[in-house]
Amino acid sequence: MAKIVPFKAVRPTRDKVSLVTSRSYDEYTPAELASQLDYNPFSFLHILNPAYVNLQKIATATRFKGVQLKYQEFKDEDVFKKENSPVFFLYEIQSKNNSFTGIIAGTSIEDYKNNVIKKHEDTLAYRVELFKDYLHQTGFNTEPVLITYPQNNELQAWIDKRKQKRPLYLFSTPNKDKHILWRIKEEDEIQWIQEQFEKAGNIYIADGHHRSASAEMLYDQDKESGNANLDYFMSFLICETNLKIYEYNRIINDLNGLTKQAFLKALEKDFVVENKQQELWKPKQKYQYGMYLDGDFYALSLKDTNFKSVMEALDAQILYTKVLNPLLGIGDLRNDERIDYIPGSKPITEIKKQVDSGDFEVGFMLYPASINEIKELADNDLIMPPKSTYIEPKFRSGLVIYEI
Repeated sequence: MAKIVPFKAVRPTRDKVSLVTSRSYDEYTPAELASQLDYNPFSFLHILNPAYVNLQKIATATRFKGVQLKYQEFKDEDVFKKENSPVFFLYEIQSKNNSFTGIIAGTSIEDYKNNVIKKHEDTLAYRVELFKDYLHQTGFNTEPVLITYPQNNELQAWIDKRKQKRPLYLFSTPNKDKHILWRIKEEDEIQWIQEQFEKAGNIYIADGHHRSASAEMLYDQDKESGNANLDYFMSFLICETNLKIYEYNRIINDLNGLTKQAFLKALEKDFVVENKQQELWKPKQKYQYGMYLDGDFYALSLKDTNFKSVMEALDAQILYTKVLNPLLGIGDLRNDERIDYIPGSKPITEIKKQVDSGDFEVGFMLYPASINEIKELADNDLIMPPKSTYIEPKFRSGLVIYEI
């Protein structure tokens, strides 16, 4: 039984929404950032990087204060407006290859603590603490946690019907994605949506484990303040059948002292190894792996697929236990400097490029994990290996803001 609530969102005015919203700050190259910050005075990136004008590095606490001041400046200049009453939003993202639709709402800290909201990834304490401080000092969040819910035909029928109505926003972005936002303010519709999630049982974090953990930490720190907004965190709720789950591929910068021939021979213990030469080959099913080494692509097919648990059977875990750790000496997947990760949303030619450059020796392509694997891990309180999944959709910063 999941509890979701409407909230008094802050959002850009309709005439400025396409100028304000941005991709996640970390996704921009330095040149792209400079272009946006130099030529678009309405970009939300000005709020996220308030020291840009002075081209200076500042202390974390000072930067967070600058974010809060810049955000208030945008509000004072009427770039943003606040809803008069609590609302939900229905949000659709249309890209070249995919279309995603979900509900923007507040989700319950109590549900998070009681494991009604399930997790499948571990978090880094310093990142949770850092984002908690960010929320505390800035007083807002514009990065919702991506949460998935089981298929609900009634809810899907309502979504399909609601999308026929005139949206609040409809705009395109430079990458040619289309964004459509509908505001749900009618009390009867809000109550009906809440009832659908009350019947849903467990819901699952797809992306945003650090953000949800930071919201919990902030609640524990400041709950005596009486601020009811701390009881919830903003989420983008999307049906599990509408997620796009990519793998995270691995590139390693050496063969741990092995020759190419010795490494290929060692792989044959657990895999059928087939040289695909120049074919851009990637896995077509579970228990298959692609590999790029010394100018050739290889297909690796696992010989023994009998496993006792979902964790042991996870492709990312198999690669670690059969190859990365025993053969290549990779211990800590999160912190070992010899390994790097490329999301499966990028073409495998990116792996070829990195290896051919000489910076890396070998690359591995994985088959994406399924939503059922993710849910089974979460239901059994198990944690996926780091960088196992890259999940879309990704939310636009500055589109909807949850004030704390």
